[in-house]
Amino acid sequence: MKLRIVLAVLLCKLIRFFLRVLGRGGTALPGKVAVWICPELLKHIAKGVKCVAITGTNGKTTSARMLEQFYIDSGIGFFSNKSGSNLMQGITAEFALNCRASGKPIHKYAVIECDEAASKKVFEYMNPVVVLVTNVFRDQMGVGGGIDATLDNIRLGIKNAPNATVCFNADDSLTSSIADEITNKTVFYGVDFNIYKNHINEISDAPNCIRCNAVYEYDYVTYGHLGSFRCPSCGYARKTPDVAATELITQDADTQTIMLRAFDETSDVTINLPGGYNIYNAAGAIAAALEMGFSINAVKDAMIRFECGFGRMEKLELNGVPVRMVLVKNPVGCNQAISYLLSLPGDMLCVICLNDRIADGTDVSWIWDVNFEKLGEMGDKLRGILVSGTRAGDMAKRLKHAGFPDECVRVLKGQGEMLDAALGQGAPVFIMPTYTAMLELRGIISQRFGVKNYWEE
Repeated sequence: MKLRIVLAVLLCKLIRFFLRVLGRGGTALPGKVAVWICPELLKHIAKGVKCVAITGTNGKTTSARMLEQFYIDSGIGFFSNKSGSNLMQGITAEFALNCRASGKPIHKYAVIECDEAASKKVFEYMNPVVVLVTNVFRDQMGVGGGIDATLDNIRLGIKNAPNATVCFNADDSLTSSIADEITNKTVFYGVDFNIYKNHINEISDAPNCIRCNAVYEYDYVTYGHLGSFRCPSCGYARKTPDVAATELITQDADTQTIMLRAFDETSDVTINLPGGYNIYNAAGAIAAALEMGFSINAVKDAMIRFECGFGRMEKLELNGVPVRMVLVKNPVGCNQAISYLLSLPGDMLCVICLNDRIADGTDVSWIWDVNFEKLGEMGDKLRGILVSGTRAGDMAKRLKHAGFPDECVRVLKGQGEMLDAALGQGAPVFIMPTYTAMLELRGIISQRFGVKNYWEE
């Protein structure tokens, strides 16, 4: 077994090295080879590493980047799967790269985002100290198996990590229901106010009580099915958060300042990232950080300096044109991106890149549950909409149904052609790509403008 571990680690390092020399990401292949040689490699090389694991539908990458900033500012050595490869192979590769030839870890702390389905086995092998659960929404239709399957995967993952403190989103009636089924220490985080002035009407992914099927009542809804919920029939209700955003103090196109209550301490926190849903990401990351022993002052300082991960409200300047890119992959996330777009002053060009590859979810019918009609409220501020991707035609059809005339929507299937057209408009550009479209577009941007590739950041 020892020989297998050493061989798997060395080959993983060697393959990653050659892939980097060739200018390729190499996020999963090294791990695939390592796991083929030693199927339980992660179980052996994760020993001695104090790991924070993040799982859930939306917000994994942003929450992980926030947690990374806490470690960076504190000068604590750590590693992470920053490339975003969050299945068993990719996670195993990151642990192997953190190993010496003997299998002993170089850094003793890790921040790992993990796919919900992969969490069942990954958490068992990693034995995380803290697990942060963001939320559960309908996602990757045609691939993931639906909300019930996602929730079951997370539940099993947590049960396979009995030593972890679990940070739950108190406002998510789905994930917070797991708390009563486990013996782990639990911490709840949430938002105590309605984060959007102009709330977008959405189809709730969880309108009925997970325990008795009665219709929930809400004091307020933040977005999707999140908010201050209660069941009038069985009494299941939102728990009072241990860490909560209690007030939105200021908000602009790039930052937002909240009043945060963390257990018995209250403080204002500036988040160097826009978007109401990122208040949840910040609250969850702070809850996890406090459980890892960081002070509230250290957390405050780090949140000001935090920079978003690639494609997650990423801000770029290309040929002098401001560009903001935000990954979209389900109705709720796309609606939040639209809410942010509506809050911006000045003119804006909107770009939507819709692919239907496996990593995107092969069923794109979710676009019909997105309230694209709200974009019409921008009036003359919306310079137009460019559409690209393998399912550009479907997206154009959806926008026509939303009331946009043909002259407002331009279909450009090639990403390079689309980028040229967008930058040529002279207005700030807001891009909403699905996952594989985002990777392709980021590759083009890296090649043309010298921006770091996602796996180089």
